[in-house]
Amino acid sequence: MDHSHNNAVERLQARMGRRVPGRVLVRADLTRLRFMQTLRFRLAVVYTLMALLVVGLVSAAITGRLLSDLDTQFQARLNERADRLAEAFDSKARGLGQPSAPSSGGYSMIVDGSGQVIFASAGVKEFERSPFPFVGQTQMPIHDIPVRTATRKLSTYGDGESFVWVALPEDVLVAARQSAFRLLWMVLVGAPLLMLLLGWLVGRSALSGLGQAARLADQIDPAQAVTALPLPGRQDEVYRLLSAINRLLARIEMQQSREKQLLGQIVHELGAPLTVLKASLSTAAARTNDSDVIRAALVADELTFTTQDLMQLARGQLELRLAWHFIPARTLQGRLDRLVAGTTFSGDWGAMVLCDPDRLLQALRNLLANARRAAGPQGWVEITLSETAADMRFTVRDSGPGLPTELGERIFDPFVSASGSSGLGLSVSRQIAQAHGGSLTGGNHPEGGALFVLSLPGPELDSPELDGAG
Repeated sequence: MDHSHNNAVERLQARMGRRVPGRVLVRADLTRLRFMQTLRFRLAVVYTLMALLVVGLVSAAITGRLLSDLDTQFQARLNERADRLAEAFDSKARGLGQPSAPSSGGYSMIVDGSGQVIFASAGVKEFERSPFPFVGQTQMPIHDIPVRTATRKLSTYGDGESFVWVALPEDVLVAARQSAFRLLWMVLVGAPLLMLLLGWLVGRSALSGLGQAARLADQIDPAQAVTALPLPGRQDEVYRLLSAINRLLARIEMQQSREKQLLGQIVHELGAPLTVLKASLSTAAARTNDSDVIRAALVADELTFTTQDLMQLARGQLELRLAWHFIPARTLQGRLDRLVAGTTFSGDWGAMVLCDPDRLLQALRNLLANARRAAGPQGWVEITLSETAADMRFTVRDSGPGLPTELGERIFDPFVSASGSSGLGLSVSRQIAQAHGGSLTGGNHPEGGALFVLSLPGPELDSPELDGAG
């Protein structure tokens, strides 16, 4: 983990106000990123934005229409009140003296032609017998209460152009307007959140088939027998997707079967000539002791083992059949010493091994041949046998440059090689180890060079395999 990443983790810890292990934070960040990249999350976001747009437009239109109707009704009430008062003051009953005060909930004043207030109702009584203070104003506050005004000319009251002034408080209308806007904001904020939650839940339910299909597809191992994915009962998009995957799997299985058949035929055709060539070169090398003949015999031996690896690849792990024997480890040591010259043997080779000798020899020989190839003529290769109550371990180490770290477990995939070989040896060796009930792991030794450990389960004296062991 580099310095920039550590600094980012520390900043996030400081914002949270407590110290949290960096790995926990990184895992939480990755989980959040994976969550945001899911299809159901993206669908929920899209539907939420669409709902926000639709709900926003509809709510804004409804709110605007409601406020417009309220304003129209308020203005109609104000105009009606002004018309009533003007009609009352213009009536032929003007000789009855001062007009009666208007009903509660509003204000009114009578202004004569000179601009003097000659009558004021309760609430604006302080303006009576003084100049009219609201010339040209249709909305203003009176006693901190917003009001809206209307005026009507009086034709029969007083001298000059007199008029009646009427004002109604707008506090109820303002409160209604504020309530409408609060409701609109609640809808614009709450509706998307609710839609996001509902979209997530509905999407999770609707796309559960896709998630199940992805999990099943992840379990497919091309090295094993390919089986069809189960189809859901409802013939929807998930059904069509799984059907397409099953058809693809059928084509892959057919292609793999053809490739295995072709590979088996090629290996079979090469096997017999290589066996004769190997025997002839071995005999010639023993008679002549010629270096070129000896080198050719080694090449023939290498090709023989390569054909065995190809045959193993063509058969597949499931078709691997073992012939169990309980043999001394010295037998394996002698054969390995002849196959891979220059190997150092250490550990307890006096132990007994329950195995298929030919298969186990093939696996160990592949490990030693790769190690010798990596170490070079001047390097060294060592194999150590150790035994415990639980297992037996063959440890192969060399003085080469080690395994490329970027390959990781891919080093055991077929045709993946870091030493210029065919790339089949490690794959076949792991198959053989697993067929024995064991394992094969690889890595780099702390002091340099590659390190492989082939483990076999320890022999049990009452094991059924021992009945056929010789």
